[in-house]
Amino acid sequence: MNKHDTARWRCRFLLSKYREDAGMYEDGKFQQFCRPYEVIYGEGNCLLNTGIDEMWDLICGDSANHFNEAGTQIGVGDSATAADATQMDLQAATNKTYKGMDSGYPISTAQKATFKASFGPSEANYTWNEWVVKQAASGKCLNRKVESLGTKTGGTWTLQVEITLA
Repeated sequence: MNKHDTARWRCRFLLSKYREDAGMYEDGKFQQFCRPYEVIYGEGNCLLNTGIDEMWDLICGDSANHFNEAGTQIGVGDSATAADATQMDLQAATNKTYKGMDSGYPISTAQKATFKASFGPSEANYTWNEWVVKQAASGKCLNRKVESLGTKTGGTWTLQVEITLA
């Protein structure tokens, strides 16, 4: 009888678009009082070779660059270049922005890590065609997703990324 070990990497994302400025509200109050004018759910991404290597380095104790609240960013850019595992970051030449985690993120539960960042009214105002989850100190990205998400011209957009390994 043949036995095969398998693992499954699954990525889902949620982009919520608000007209309001999240910075005008106390922590935790923004989403209590404001409702998004558009919500985009998506699935899938490209796990990057540098991200795989960084995960193994963390597991083996060869890296101190944790994907925690202080060390993780979500980056967005305007490049529509197809995702490839050999890429190391966003492909945008100039229109790219990295934001740290919202308070309390990332969250690790039930074989899943959830990352979330908010981009305020004066940040990342251009077409969003790509995003990554990045370790800030090492600059290594776990993954990259290419999908047209719209053009941000103000307000607050929040991007939440859930990665499950099972």
